[in-house]
Amino acid sequence: MKDIRNRSWVMLACMLCAMSRLPAQATARSANEAGDETAQFGKVDAVVERAVAEGNIPGAVLLIGHDEKVIHRKAFGMRSLEPTREAMTLDTVFDLASLTKCVATTISVMQLVEDGRIRLADAVATYLPEFAQNGKKDITIRDLLTHYSGLAPDLDLKIPWEGRAKAFEMAMMQKPQNPPGSRFVYSDINFETLGFIVEKVTGTTLDKYASEHIYQPLGMKDTRFLPPAEWRSRIAPTQYDEEGAMLRGVVHDPTARRMGGVAGHAGLFSTADDLSKFAEDLLSGFTVLNKAAVEKMSTPQQPVNAAALRGLGWDIDSPFSTNRGELLPVGSFGHTGFTGTSLWIDPVTDTYIVLLTNAVHPRGGKSTVSLRAKVATALVEALELTATEEDKYRLARITGYNEALTASRRITARNGQVKTGIGMLEAHAFRELGADAAHPVRVGLVTNQTGLDSRGARTVDVLAHAPGIKLAAIFSPEHGIAGQLDTTEINGSQDAATGVPVYSVYGDSDAKRRPSEAVIAGLDAIVFDIQDVGVRFYTYETTMGYFLEAAAKTRKPIVILDRPNPVGGTLVQGPVADAGRESFVDYGQTPVRHGMTMGELARMFNAERGIGARLTVVPMEGWMRGDWFDSTGAMWVNPSPNMRNLTEAILYPGIGMIEGSNISVGRGTDTPFEVVGAPWVKAQELAVYLNAREIDGVRFVPTEFTPTSSSYANEKCGGVQIVVTDRNVLDAAELGVEVGSALNALYPASYKLDAIDGLMVNKASLSEIRAGNDPRRIAEEWIEGMNKFGTVRGKYLLY
Repeated sequence: MKDIRNRSWVMLACMLCAMSRLPAQATARSANEAGDETAQFGKVDAVVERAVAEGNIPGAVLLIGHDEKVIHRKAFGMRSLEPTREAMTLDTVFDLASLTKCVATTISVMQLVEDGRIRLADAVATYLPEFAQNGKKDITIRDLLTHYSGLAPDLDLKIPWEGRAKAFEMAMMQKPQNPPGSRFVYSDINFETLGFIVEKVTGTTLDKYASEHIYQPLGMKDTRFLPPAEWRSRIAPTQYDEEGAMLRGVVHDPTARRMGGVAGHAGLFSTADDLSKFAEDLLSGFTVLNKAAVEKMSTPQQPVNAAALRGLGWDIDSPFSTNRGELLPVGSFGHTGFTGTSLWIDPVTDTYIVLLTNAVHPRGGKSTVSLRAKVATALVEALELTATEEDKYRLARITGYNEALTASRRITARNGQVKTGIGMLEAHAFRELGADAAHPVRVGLVTNQTGLDSRGARTVDVLAHAPGIKLAAIFSPEHGIAGQLDTTEINGSQDAATGVPVYSVYGDSDAKRRPSEAVIAGLDAIVFDIQDVGVRFYTYETTMGYFLEAAAKTRKPIVILDRPNPVGGTLVQGPVADAGRESFVDYGQTPVRHGMTMGELARMFNAERGIGARLTVVPMEGWMRGDWFDSTGAMWVNPSPNMRNLTEAILYPGIGMIEGSNISVGRGTDTPFEVVGAPWVKAQELAVYLNAREIDGVRFVPTEFTPTSSSYANEKCGGVQIVVTDRNVLDAAELGVEVGSALNALYPASYKLDAIDGLMVNKASLSEIRAGNDPRRIAEEWIEGMNKFGTVRGKYLLY
């Protein structure tokens, strides 16, 4: 929790939903404590009254709810200015515009998800086969709900068309403007399509379904599409249409109008009182959706590393949330409508705000963005809310992070000074080892060239000269004690400086990769100090697991000296390894990128695998989960011969994952894992293909290279150089699937796809790549596994 970005917990300015910074037990001042309601909400009312007086809006209805009751409700200004002047009333019916997306379509879709009739990860074409044409076969229901489908903002209104059938045809004919999952583009077509899905699955129209399953159960008698004529006198008019007629009781949105007034993106009419009932049910009633569905709908569901945060249908923090100012909301959700409507709900404080205006009346051109911000600022003074530390923690868990990354922290960079486990052991005078000058503790050290303290002293030398400790054995992992060997033929040796025997625990068989029980039996304790790279198939993790097993079997204590995860401790990416396929490159069922340190992994392995070793982890001091290696202040030491810098470590989870296939990943060049190619690859063709995929965080430059060793040694390879443009948004594991999919699509006769599963260890993903499915959709299928892993992982995190 130490590394959460500084954010104010008392300011709630710049957005109606910014009340999300508040705790579950937060309370508003009562009228008795703060005077009567007029005094309490006087500044809030003054903001709206000023907007009316300055002509920014004709009028408004403001309703604030808190602790399961309405605490403020007021009408302002005029309902109509033209052609007649009418005063605003509390029962005024408003054209909700895009609030329809949430109050009608999203809830309808989530009910179908809740009932198991549709799945968020399903392709839209599963329910609307016509949708698959023109490159849309891999767009999912989740993509539509989060506005990451890549579809255009709206149907073409420059050409004459009319009717729902024509709208359906046009939606089905759409061609994505961006690859699905790559960009946030707010699109009405997404919700028009979702409306069609609701109708196809339920066999009834969207308006009838919503009425029967949402509005009638909640007693929302003034909410519906196509309002009847008898409502007309209460409806707030919007603006003049193309024929010069004032729209009143007819939907303002031109696409919805052409569709007959019922559409998934617009067309719903309602009152503040009805929206109050709706908000209360999402907060505590759970009549139309169960609590789990509401939570899923209202927390980040966009692609894992996307910048614009969207729930399912609901806005959290996107370009459409600029009136939040600089404060990032936590735990709240909401939406707005073009006509001047908004609804924001905060489940943490049990608070909601309904602000309904007809700002477009009578001739359009007005915005309510600044009004909402000013109302929020004034509301801070009207409501006093406090935050408990527990609630701050709970809220911070979902601050801008996808559900697959719950409990994660991320900061861009900092100038830190991290003291690693060996430094802390020295600072503690080796107490974790029970150092005793009279009876020196015989220690076996598992280490390599990365085992250095902040002064550059080898852990070997530190322990060899530590009082009360006798360094009796050194164990070297893959690549040997100096980390320079790229062979399975690594023999034992003797450390030149200390004379301590060095035992290799790497080779071409399982027996050679495990420590000798006879050597372990002669020790009092085992110490492990190796720098990892945070990737499942990096073999140092398995070596540590084998020493945990040996320690448990021989009843020797084992001490892990923790070190930073160089690619950070926040992001969890990639498929979880298949059960029953454990090997030297897959010690546990973790995702490819697990976001854990070696000490945390040791805790998890020891408990979850039932090893039961006498484990002690010496944690670091000053490391934050959001730290990349360049934020630690530590010296980079190559953890293996081809892991030469942080950029290569960033790319390794994906490029390393596919290197088992018949490609070169740059081993034998100056830039391993930064290039990918083969003699049969056409560099320009591959670069164009991959850049067209618009993969977040990377670009591809066509190149040629000749490896001096490993795959295609001394052969000229065509390929791409991978340029990291934003490491914080890159999904490295998905990048591996993108590259593998591209090679399989462009060179099916040459590329040996099946070999990538040796390190990916996920047959389902391999099958989907083979079938030509979109890599982003394949990555979506990993979310459930990552969520389950995250629950387990959370129990063992130290930082």
